[in-house]
Amino acid sequence: MKKIIFALVIGAAAFTSCRESEKETETIIKEVEVTTEDTTDEAGGVLERAGEAVDNEVNKEINEEIDKIGDDN
Repeated sequence: MKKIIFALVIGAAAFTSCRESEKETETIIKEVEVTTEDTTDEAGGVLERAGEAVDNEVNKEINEEIDKIGDDN
């Protein structure tokens, strides 16, 4: 009698442990479009901004020298 009960318990455990459980999973993927706006101050890197500042200063000096030369006539 013990053997039959033992066999039933082992058989029940085998069937329940091997049973596939169906789990529903849902994957949500969202696509987002990112746009950035470059302002004139932030459009270039550090070197570009520094170069523009130096160019402006040099252009002002050149224009002043041209004006001085033009005044001599």
